[in-house]
Amino acid sequence: MAYSAIITGTGSHLPDKRLTNDDLSKIVETNDAWITQRTGIKERRVARTEETTASLASHAATKALHAAKLESRDVDLILCATITPEMVTPSTACFVAASLGLSSTPAMDISAACSGFVYALDTATAFIKSGRHKNVLIIGAETLSRITDYQDRGSCILFGDGAGAAVISRSEEPNTGVLHASLHADGNGWELLYCQPGSRHPLDTVMVAGRQHYLKLRGREVFKFAVGKFVELVEDACEKCAITREQIKLVIPHQSNLRIIEAAMDKLGIPIDRAAINIAHYGNTSAASIPIALDEAMRSGRLNKGDVVVLVAIGAGLTWANAVIRI
Repeated sequence: MAYSAIITGTGSHLPDKRLTNDDLSKIVETNDAWITQRTGIKERRVARTEETTASLASHAATKALHAAKLESRDVDLILCATITPEMVTPSTACFVAASLGLSSTPAMDISAACSGFVYALDTATAFIKSGRHKNVLIIGAETLSRITDYQDRGSCILFGDGAGAAVISRSEEPNTGVLHASLHADGNGWELLYCQPGSRHPLDTVMVAGRQHYLKLRGREVFKFAVGKFVELVEDACEKCAITREQIKLVIPHQSNLRIIEAAMDKLGIPIDRAAINIAHYGNTSAASIPIALDEAMRSGRLNKGDVVVLVAIGAGLTWANAVIRI
Protein backbone atom coordinates (compact mmCIF):
# COMPACT_ATOMS: atom_id res chain seq x y z
CA MET A 1 0.00 0.00 0.00
CA ALA A 2 1.36 3.41 -1.00
CA TYR A 3 0.54 5.98 1.66
CA SER A 4 0.32 9.75 1.44
CA ALA A 5 1.37 12.11 4.25
CA ILE A 6 -1.23 14.82 4.70
CA ILE A 7 -1.64 17.80 7.02
CA THR A 8 -4.67 17.17 9.20
CA GLY A 9 -4.27 20.07 11.62
CA THR A 10 -2.17 23.14 12.34
CA GLY A 11 -1.69 25.42 15.32
CA SER A 12 0.44 28.34 16.46
CA HIS A 13 1.15 30.29 19.60
CA LEU A 14 2.81 33.67 20.14
CA PRO A 15 3.76 35.41 23.37
CA ASP A 16 1.49 38.37 24.07
CA LYS A 17 4.38 40.72 24.85
CA ARG A 18 5.23 42.94 21.89
CA LEU A 19 8.59 44.63 21.24
CA THR A 20 8.02 47.38 18.68
CA ASN A 21 10.58 49.27 16.64
CA ASP A 22 9.95 52.30 18.84
CA ASP A 23 10.67 50.17 21.91
CA LEU A 24 13.99 49.09 20.36
CA SER A 25 14.92 52.69 19.62
CA LYS A 26 15.01 53.24 23.39
CA ILE A 27 17.46 50.34 23.82
CA VAL A 28 19.83 50.70 20.88
CA GLU A 29 20.60 53.39 18.29
CA THR A 30 17.92 52.77 15.67
CA ASN A 31 14.46 53.95 14.62
CA ASP A 32 11.25 52.64 13.11
CA ALA A 33 11.94 53.96 9.59
CA TRP A 34 15.43 52.43 9.47
CA ILE A 35 14.23 48.99 10.61
CA THR A 36 11.13 48.97 8.41
CA GLN A 37 13.05 49.97 5.28
CA ARG A 38 15.70 47.29 5.74
CA THR A 39 13.64 44.40 7.06
CA GLY A 40 9.90 45.04 6.79
CA ILE A 41 9.57 44.36 10.52
CA LYS A 42 7.39 46.60 12.70
CA GLU A 43 7.27 44.53 15.88
CA ARG A 44 8.14 41.12 17.23
CA ARG A 45 6.89 38.96 20.11
CA VAL A 46 9.09 38.30 23.14
CA ALA A 47 8.64 35.51 25.65
CA ARG A 48 8.09 36.51 29.25
CA THR A 49 10.26 35.02 31.99
CA GLU A 50 7.83 32.18 32.65
CA GLU A 51 7.47 31.33 28.95
CA THR A 52 9.92 28.90 27.38
CA THR A 53 10.45 27.14 24.07
CA ALA A 54 8.64 24.06 25.40
CA SER A 55 5.66 26.01 26.74
CA LEU A 56 5.18 27.85 23.45
CA ALA A 57 5.57 24.55 21.57
CA SER A 58 3.05 22.80 23.80
CA HIS A 59 0.40 25.46 23.21
CA ALA A 60 0.89 25.27 19.44
CA ALA A 61 0.83 21.46 19.54
CA THR A 62 -2.41 21.39 21.50
CA LYS A 63 -4.07 23.67 18.94
CA ALA A 64 -2.82 21.51 16.06
CA LEU A 65 -4.16 18.34 17.68
CA HIS A 66 -7.51 20.01 18.26
CA ALA A 67 -7.66 21.09 14.61
CA ALA A 68 -6.84 17.52 13.56
CA LYS A 69 -9.57 16.20 15.90
CA LEU A 70 -7.02 13.95 17.61
CA GLU A 71 -6.11 13.23 21.21
CA SER A 72 -2.51 13.29 22.36
CA ARG A 73 -2.59 9.49 22.71
CA ASP A 74 -3.10 9.29 18.93
CA VAL A 75 0.39 10.74 18.32
CA ASP A 76 3.04 8.19 17.33
CA LEU A 77 6.03 10.53 17.22
CA ILE A 78 6.89 14.11 18.20
CA LEU A 79 9.52 16.12 16.31
CA CYS A 80 10.47 19.58 17.53
CA ALA A 81 12.60 21.84 15.35
CA THR A 82 14.46 24.45 17.39
CA ILE A 83 17.84 26.12 17.94
CA THR A 84 16.77 27.49 21.33
CA PRO A 85 15.98 24.28 23.19
CA GLU A 86 14.51 24.09 26.66
CA MET A 87 17.83 22.69 27.87
CA VAL A 88 20.92 21.10 26.31
CA THR A 89 19.30 17.84 27.33
CA PRO A 90 16.68 16.42 27.51
CA SER A 91 15.13 17.43 24.22
CA THR A 92 12.42 20.06 24.00
CA ALA A 93 10.23 17.43 22.34
CA CYS A 94 10.41 15.35 25.53
CA PHE A 95 9.11 18.29 27.56
CA VAL A 96 6.28 18.74 25.05
CA ALA A 97 5.40 15.05 25.25
CA ALA A 98 5.23 15.27 29.05
CA SER A 99 3.01 18.36 28.85
CA LEU A 100 0.63 16.39 26.60
CA GLY A 101 0.43 13.59 29.16
CA LEU A 102 2.51 11.13 27.11
CA SER A 103 4.91 8.79 28.85
CA SER A 104 6.25 6.47 26.16
CA THR A 105 5.79 8.25 22.81
CA PRO A 106 9.12 8.81 21.02
CA ALA A 107 10.19 12.46 20.91
CA MET A 108 13.26 14.21 19.57
CA ASP A 109 14.57 17.58 18.44
CA ILE A 110 15.83 18.62 15.02
CA SER A 111 18.44 21.39 14.79
CA ALA A 112 18.48 22.92 11.32
CA ALA A 113 17.82 26.55 12.27
CA CYS A 114 15.36 28.35 10.00
CA SER A 115 15.02 25.24 7.82
CA GLY A 116 14.14 23.10 10.83
CA PHE A 117 10.40 22.80 10.31
CA VAL A 118 10.81 21.65 6.70
CA TYR A 119 13.44 19.14 7.86
CA ALA A 120 10.93 17.89 10.44
CA LEU A 121 8.17 17.73 7.83
CA ASP A 122 10.28 15.59 5.50
CA THR A 123 11.28 13.32 8.39
CA ALA A 124 7.65 12.90 9.43
CA THR A 125 6.66 12.18 5.83
CA ALA A 126 9.23 9.38 5.63
CA PHE A 127 7.83 7.76 8.78
CA ILE A 128 4.27 8.08 7.48
CA LYS A 129 4.96 6.78 3.97
CA SER A 130 6.93 3.84 5.29
CA GLY A 131 3.82 2.73 7.16
CA ARG A 132 5.61 2.87 10.49
CA HIS A 133 3.53 5.71 11.97
CA LYS A 134 0.02 7.02 11.47
CA ASN A 135 0.19 10.46 13.10
CA VAL A 136 3.32 12.54 13.62
CA LEU A 137 3.28 15.86 15.49
CA ILE A 138 5.86 18.33 14.18
CA ILE A 139 6.66 21.64 15.81
CA GLY A 140 8.85 24.64 15.11
CA ALA A 141 9.45 26.63 18.29
CA GLU A 142 11.91 29.32 19.30
CA THR A 143 12.73 31.79 22.04
CA LEU A 144 15.35 33.67 20.07
CA SER A 145 15.13 36.61 22.47
CA ARG A 146 17.18 34.46 24.88
CA ILE A 147 20.18 34.48 22.51
CA THR A 148 19.72 37.94 20.95
CA ASP A 149 22.25 40.69 21.70
CA TYR A 150 20.19 43.80 22.38
CA GLN A 151 23.32 45.93 22.09
CA ASP A 152 23.83 44.91 18.45
CA ARG A 153 21.46 46.94 16.30
CA GLY A 154 22.27 44.89 13.22
CA SER A 155 20.81 41.71 14.70
CA CYS A 156 18.51 42.58 17.60
CA ILE A 157 15.97 44.17 15.25
CA LEU A 158 15.39 40.85 13.48
CA PHE A 159 14.39 38.20 15.96
CA GLY A 160 11.23 37.20 17.77
CA ASP A 161 9.71 34.28 19.66
CA GLY A 162 6.86 31.90 18.81
CA ALA A 163 5.81 28.40 17.87
CA GLY A 164 3.89 26.65 15.13
CA ALA A 165 2.84 23.02 14.78
CA ALA A 166 1.23 20.59 12.37
CA VAL A 167 -0.11 17.05 12.53
CA ILE A 168 1.03 14.89 9.62
CA SER A 169 -1.20 11.85 9.13
CA ARG A 170 -1.38 8.76 6.96
CA SER A 171 -3.79 8.79 4.02
CA GLU A 172 -4.59 6.37 1.25
CA GLU A 173 -5.69 9.17 -1.07
CA PRO A 174 -3.14 9.40 -3.91
CA ASN A 175 -1.36 12.53 -5.15
CA THR A 176 -2.09 14.58 -2.04
CA GLY A 177 -0.26 15.83 1.02
CA VAL A 178 3.53 16.17 0.84
CA LEU A 179 4.40 15.63 -2.81
CA HIS A 180 8.08 16.50 -2.67
CA ALA A 181 10.77 17.80 -0.34
CA SER A 182 14.48 18.41 -0.64
CA LEU A 183 16.93 19.13 2.17
CA HIS A 184 20.41 20.63 1.83
CA ALA A 185 23.30 21.81 3.97
CA ASP A 186 26.77 23.31 3.59
CA GLY A 187 28.66 23.49 6.86
CA ASN A 188 31.41 25.52 5.20
CA GLY A 189 29.16 28.56 5.51
CA TRP A 190 28.62 28.33 9.26
CA GLU A 191 30.30 31.66 9.99
CA LEU A 192 27.53 33.60 8.25
CA LEU A 193 25.10 32.84 11.08
CA TYR A 194 25.96 31.11 14.34
CA CYS A 195 25.70 31.01 18.12
CA GLN A 196 28.87 29.51 19.49
CA PRO A 197 28.49 28.16 23.08
CA GLY A 198 29.12 24.40 22.83
CA SER A 199 31.93 21.85 22.84
CA ARG A 200 34.13 23.95 20.56
CA HIS A 201 33.67 27.06 22.69
CA PRO A 202 32.33 26.13 26.13
CA LEU A 203 30.36 28.85 27.87
CA ASP A 204 32.53 30.71 30.37
CA THR A 205 32.87 34.14 31.96
CA VAL A 206 35.22 35.36 29.22
CA MET A 207 32.67 34.52 26.52
CA VAL A 208 29.86 36.21 28.42
CA ALA A 209 31.95 39.31 29.13
CA GLY A 210 32.67 39.61 25.40
CA ARG A 211 29.01 39.04 24.51
CA GLN A 212 30.09 36.12 22.34
CA HIS A 213 27.32 33.86 23.65
CA TYR A 214 24.75 35.67 21.53
CA LEU A 215 23.64 34.98 17.95
CA LYS A 216 25.99 36.46 15.34
CA LEU A 217 25.31 37.04 11.66
CA ARG A 218 26.78 38.64 8.56
CA GLY A 219 23.64 40.14 7.14
CA ARG A 220 24.70 41.19 3.65
CA GLU A 221 26.19 37.81 2.79
CA VAL A 222 23.17 35.98 4.20
CA PHE A 223 20.91 38.21 2.09
CA LYS A 224 22.67 37.33 -1.17
CA PHE A 225 22.75 33.63 -0.35
CA ALA A 226 19.09 33.55 0.68
CA VAL A 227 17.71 35.23 -2.45
CA GLY A 228 19.58 32.86 -4.75
CA LYS A 229 18.58 29.73 -2.85
CA PHE A 230 14.95 30.89 -2.55
CA VAL A 231 14.70 31.07 -6.35
CA GLU A 232 16.43 27.70 -6.79
CA LEU A 233 14.13 26.01 -4.29
CA VAL A 234 10.94 27.18 -5.99
CA GLU A 235 12.30 26.21 -9.41
CA ASP A 236 13.20 22.78 -8.02
CA ALA A 237 9.69 22.39 -6.61
CA CYS A 238 8.12 23.15 -9.98
CA GLU A 239 10.45 20.82 -11.86
CA LYS A 240 10.16 17.85 -9.48
CA CYS A 241 6.37 18.06 -9.23
CA ALA A 242 5.77 19.03 -12.88
CA ILE A 243 3.83 22.14 -11.89
CA THR A 244 3.95 25.68 -13.23
CA ARG A 245 4.47 28.75 -11.11
CA GLU A 246 0.89 29.72 -11.91
CA GLN A 247 -0.32 26.52 -10.26
CA ILE A 248 1.25 27.46 -6.93
CA LYS A 249 -1.53 28.88 -4.78
CA LEU A 250 0.82 30.11 -2.07
CA VAL A 251 4.54 30.28 -1.36
CA ILE A 252 5.21 30.10 2.38
CA PRO A 253 8.78 31.29 2.95
CA HIS A 254 10.80 31.50 6.10
CA GLN A 255 10.25 35.04 7.39
CA SER A 256 13.85 36.24 7.41
CA ASN A 257 13.59 39.63 5.76
CA LEU A 258 10.85 41.20 3.64
CA ARG A 259 13.41 42.42 1.09
CA ILE A 260 14.65 38.85 0.58
CA ILE A 261 11.12 37.60 -0.06
CA GLU A 262 10.30 40.48 -2.41
CA ALA A 263 13.54 40.12 -4.38
CA ALA A 264 13.11 36.36 -4.82
CA MET A 265 9.44 36.55 -5.78
CA ASP A 266 10.28 39.24 -8.33
CA LYS A 267 13.02 37.07 -9.88
CA LEU A 268 10.54 34.19 -10.07
CA GLY A 269 7.87 36.36 -11.67
CA ILE A 270 5.33 35.38 -9.00
CA PRO A 271 3.15 38.21 -7.63
CA ILE A 272 4.08 39.11 -4.06
CA ASP A 273 0.46 38.64 -2.95
CA ARG A 274 0.96 34.89 -3.49
CA ALA A 275 3.51 34.76 -0.69
CA ALA A 276 2.46 34.33 2.93
CA ILE A 277 4.10 37.21 4.76
CA ASN A 278 3.73 38.04 8.44
CA ILE A 279 7.22 39.29 9.25
CA ALA A 280 5.93 42.78 10.07
CA HIS A 281 4.21 41.40 13.17
CA TYR A 282 6.57 38.67 14.36
CA GLY A 283 10.04 39.26 12.92
CA ASN A 284 12.28 36.28 12.23
CA THR A 285 11.20 33.36 14.43
CA SER A 286 13.58 30.83 12.81
CA ALA A 287 12.07 27.30 12.78
CA ALA A 288 8.72 28.66 13.96
CA SER A 289 8.16 31.09 11.08
CA ILE A 290 6.89 28.69 8.40
CA PRO A 291 4.46 26.76 10.63
CA ILE A 292 3.07 30.01 12.08
CA ALA A 293 2.47 31.35 8.56
CA LEU A 294 1.01 27.99 7.46
CA ASP A 295 -1.38 27.96 10.40
CA GLU A 296 -2.52 31.52 9.69
CA ALA A 297 -3.11 30.67 6.02
CA MET A 298 -5.12 27.57 6.93
CA ARG A 299 -7.25 29.25 9.59
CA SER A 300 -7.96 32.36 7.53
CA GLY A 301 -9.35 30.31 4.63
CA ARG A 302 -6.54 31.40 2.35
CA LEU A 303 -5.84 27.73 1.62
CA ASN A 304 -8.41 25.12 0.63
CA LYS A 305 -8.40 21.45 -0.29
CA GLY A 306 -6.52 20.83 -3.52
CA ASP A 307 -4.39 23.98 -3.33
CA VAL A 308 -0.66 23.58 -3.99
CA VAL A 309 1.69 25.19 -1.47
CA VAL A 310 5.48 25.53 -1.64
CA LEU A 311 7.47 25.92 1.58
CA VAL A 312 10.90 27.56 1.28
CA ALA A 313 13.51 27.89 4.03
CA ILE A 314 17.10 29.07 4.27
CA GLY A 315 18.99 29.19 7.54
CA ALA A 316 22.14 28.74 9.57
CA GLY A 317 24.23 25.71 8.87
CA LEU A 318 24.06 26.76 6.16
CA THR A 319 20.83 24.86 5.47
CA TRP A 320 18.13 25.22 2.87
CA ALA A 321 15.03 23.18 2.11
CA ASN A 322 11.72 23.11 0.28
CA ALA A 323 8.50 21.12 0.32
CA VAL A 324 5.51 20.92 -2.00
CA ILE A 325 2.16 20.17 -0.41
CA ARG A 326 -1.25 19.61 -1.91
CA ILE A 327 -3.67 20.59 0.82
